[in-house]
Amino acid sequence: MRSRRKFRYQSDQGNLNTSGNIMALLRTRKLWLLLLGVGLLRLLTSSMYPLLDPTEARYGEIARIMAETGNWIVPQIDYGTPFWGKPPLSFWASALSISLFENSEFFLRLPHIFAAAGVLFLVWYFVRALDGSRRQADIAAAVIATTIGFLVAAGSVMTDMFLCLAMTLTMTGFWRGWHGEKAQVYLMYTGLGIGLLAKGPVIIILVGVALFPWLVIHYGIKGLWRPLWQRLHLPSGILLMLAITIPWYWLAERESPGFLEYFILGEHFQRFIDSGWKGDLYGSGHAQIRGTIWIYWLVVAIPWSPLLLIAAGRTVLREHSLLPRDQLTSFALLWMCSPMLLFTLAGNILPAYVVPGLPAIGLLMMNASALKPLANSRYLLLVGPAMLLIIGSYAALIAADEYSDKDLLARGIDSGDALYYLDSRPYSAQYYSNGQATLAKTVPLSGRFYLVIKNKRKPAELDSRCELRSENDRRRLFFCQLDAPA
Repeated sequence: MRSRRKFRYQSDQGNLNTSGNIMALLRTRKLWLLLLGVGLLRLLTSSMYPLLDPTEARYGEIARIMAETGNWIVPQIDYGTPFWGKPPLSFWASALSISLFENSEFFLRLPHIFAAAGVLFLVWYFVRALDGSRRQADIAAAVIATTIGFLVAAGSVMTDMFLCLAMTLTMTGFWRGWHGEKAQVYLMYTGLGIGLLAKGPVIIILVGVALFPWLVIHYGIKGLWRPLWQRLHLPSGILLMLAITIPWYWLAERESPGFLEYFILGEHFQRFIDSGWKGDLYGSGHAQIRGTIWIYWLVVAIPWSPLLLIAAGRTVLREHSLLPRDQLTSFALLWMCSPMLLFTLAGNILPAYVVPGLPAIGLLMMNASALKPLANSRYLLLVGPAMLLIIGSYAALIAADEYSDKDLLARGIDSGDALYYLDSRPYSAQYYSNGQATLAKTVPLSGRFYLVIKNKRKPAELDSRCELRSENDRRRLFFCQLDAPA
């Protein structure tokens, strides 16, 4: 018999009509207007600033090359150079977008905005399917959509929003399958398959970190295997997951031998065990103090992180337990914390690693007791969009020259002559030159060409025959006409 767990946030968990509860203070129409406004704001800001080095520009260039060459199996970081660092789902999405429309920042970012919209819909539908009210579903979506980390990731050319979509599909599919909805459990395996194509085996680890303790706490470890087998349909579900993922992994290893060894061992173990990992083929490690991932969460989860910390403290004092007794609340809490639990001891991390857990904030913030500390908590819904506008303006007006060579090349190149970058070449140079920027170790001795050098460098070869065309915070661009040496 199919069983559903209804949302009942009353008695010890507070009443939905409590003063200060954003659900009571905002009508459904206003919430939908807010969601529409946030969506339009994200669309508008996605074309305000260029692709930024290193991540966005790198992934944008990979997508551009994929669309240009038609090689959809092996992502390439440069022509003929495979990129083994990530699976192809986000590259497929961006490459397809610019193939259908035009090669621009907006259309590279557009699929990631759609992925974010998919996350919001999944959470909204999850609440409604569990007999939550329309307003509960609306507030859950609104809270997620106004979390600053979610807003930033929604319009960034990265892999994280597709991983977030996969995590959301997996977790909501698990809950409904575990509670008797047989067909819904296959959404869990579909989500795992999408995650394996979005970022790799980390999706399985994240889900395990969230679900295993939840199952043990609420059902005990003894005799757990039989319910897992019966409720989750493991054989058929695993076959579905493998059917989604194995074809690409097999083709990628066949076309580019060595991929699996680097991707599985390097990207999923050595990167996080060794904070100064030297095997990274595509950049340097992001060495951080162990536990920094929790600091990242505090920032990425603004404006809701302070309220969640207060609510967590109240739960500990009231129930004398780190996890609430309510199954849904503990499920959402473990989901939210799974990235931090996984990466607490990792030294090589980025703030975006917490994004897969952000959708759970929407479920947690439906609890009225979490909102009591601020009588005007409804205004927190405006903090995230306001911060997004500030970040977008900063990226467009200040950070653009520091983290992208778009304007440098646009201001200084007006012919089809060769373009050389001396000593180092950023990914934005590759993307905004349509792959024409070439890395050079020395200055060419003759011919007509453009040369880009770091601001602090002035080679003796650049005499009066080289004209300064443009510069930014990092580099200067020269146009040179050098005669061949006698």
